[in-house]
Amino acid sequence: MALLKILLFPFAILYDLITRIRNRAYDNGRKPSVHFDVPVIGVGNLTVGGTGKTPMVEHLIRVLTPTYRLATLSRGYGRRTKGFRLASSNDTAGTLGDEPLQIHRKFGQTVTVAVGEDRAFAIPNILQEQPEVQVIIMDDAFQHRRVRPLVNLLLSDYNRPFYQDLLLPAGRLRESRNGAARADAIVVTKCPREIPEEEQMAIQDAIREYSHAPVFFTTIRYGNPVPIGGNNTSADAMPNDRIILVTGIAQPGPLVAYLKKSYTLVDHLALPDHHNYTSTDLETLAAKVFANPGVSVITTEKDSVKLSDPALAGLVAQIPLFYLPMEAEFLKNGKDFDAVVINAIERAR
Repeated sequence: MALLKILLFPFAILYDLITRIRNRAYDNGRKPSVHFDVPVIGVGNLTVGGTGKTPMVEHLIRVLTPTYRLATLSRGYGRRTKGFRLASSNDTAGTLGDEPLQIHRKFGQTVTVAVGEDRAFAIPNILQEQPEVQVIIMDDAFQHRRVRPLVNLLLSDYNRPFYQDLLLPAGRLRESRNGAARADAIVVTKCPREIPEEEQMAIQDAIREYSHAPVFFTTIRYGNPVPIGGNNTSADAMPNDRIILVTGIAQPGPLVAYLKKSYTLVDHLALPDHHNYTSTDLETLAAKVFANPGVSVITTEKDSVKLSDPALAGLVAQIPLFYLPMEAEFLKNGKDFDAVVINAIERAR
């Protein structure tokens, strides 16, 4: 692995040059960025792969919906459609993307959910079709510099901090670590629940080399498994002690570690992030269940929205399947984080 990084390092230098030129063009105004009168809250990261953006978007929704009419906007990664689209009850993961569909199913009664590759084009469309929207949460937005958010929130995975990473393709950084200077707040996600104060201070010191934004720490809070398949007709049905895990997420490690505390993990069908499930996948999973009598199958909430595709309903019904809800939980100073966002919105109104 070390040799591979050495071989790829020259390409990382070239990538760094390209991204620095692009960022400098936005910084000095040679490339225009749009600011909107409606407050836009950007949620993003510096790395490729999951840092917990969707749980953070959901946290912001819970904090802001009592006061403001919200919309969320994302690219809709993995969807088969193109262009701007407002979520409706007829959408699937194929038409909307898995994460936007998850948000729509949980919050669609109160939150407008939209997707669009060009956010600067999508935001005026949201406001034209839903003029009552007061705040827009823009997901995976840190490198989408055509829109200038009111608040820029940067997430960094505790297990893969940006300040220890390298640029693509030698590492997983989408741009230089110095990009963290654009953040208004930095959230270190997926932390151990009992992370020592000394370690938090060490992480803050490491981040201070690149940004003076306030730093916050979150962990993952998992809910009770929710039945979605097989003979799980009761809402309070629970998985058996022996489980098979199926995931289509970027970083399943924390979930695996959590489940091993309560279950015997018989097998793990690990699929790529944003994987679109097929009947072949479900047949493979059913075969694993058949080979291990008495097991239950657990998946993520993001995967569950793709497994709810009507085309897969017959196969899902044959599998004792559950999904595990999750939320971002601040280890401390969560109210201070909320205040960063709320105070900025109020100043802009």
